[in-house]
Amino acid sequence: MGNNLELKRNYTIKELPITERPREKLYNYGPKALSNEELLAIIIRTGNKEDTAIDLARRLLSKDDRGLVSLRDTTLQELMETKGIGKCKAAQILAAIEIGKRINYLDALSKVKINEPSTIANLYMDEMRYLQKEHFRVVLLDTKNQIIVTEEISVGTLNASIVHPRDVFRAAIKRNANSIILIHNHPSGDPTPSNEDINITKRLLEAGNLIGIKVLDHIIIGDNKYISFREKNII
Repeated sequence: MGNNLELKRNYTIKELPITERPREKLYNYGPKALSNEELLAIIIRTGNKEDTAIDLARRLLSKDDRGLVSLRDTTLQELMETKGIGKCKAAQILAAIEIGKRINYLDALSKVKINEPSTIANLYMDEMRYLQKEHFRVVLLDTKNQIIVTEEISVGTLNASIVHPRDVFRAAIKRNANSIILIHNHPSGDPTPSNEDINITKRLLEAGNLIGIKVLDHIIIGDNKYISFREKNII
């Protein structure tokens, strides 16, 4: 029995046949050929004296009946409750999960068709309502009014020297945008536009007309409320 325990403590992924090692399987057959445990083991990278990376992955996935899906909303502390998962391994797992979330978000965003201001406001409300500085962004749209990408133009006090037409339309021209929607937040929570907001919007509207890229709207995000310049007939 002592020998069996000693063998278990010394067991590593390197003792598996080459064709069964997660990284080698990925190299030879691609990531789709790997099980959830094997994919997670690659992220975990190494085991310890008692468990291989695959053992640790299996232990994590078996903690909840949902398996892999359960990791979507897990925290650093919850991951570290699993024996063998320290802060470094937990951070690696969280980083991989966050990358997946962001890819899914951006993919979903690119398929959204903008028909009314509330669609844009709802998309960015949770992300922008708690920002402590003013973030000015431009949402680039294609000919079908679908989002191509959102570009951050400036961070800080909104004024004419920071938000310049060349920066706004450089991004739009580079991405072959058909039209754009301006969006920024008010850290105070009150989305009421200032005179500066209105002046900048009119300036960008004029520049867009000259270039041939229409400014469809300017939306100001407050604390769970917004104002659309188009709805308010400001533009």
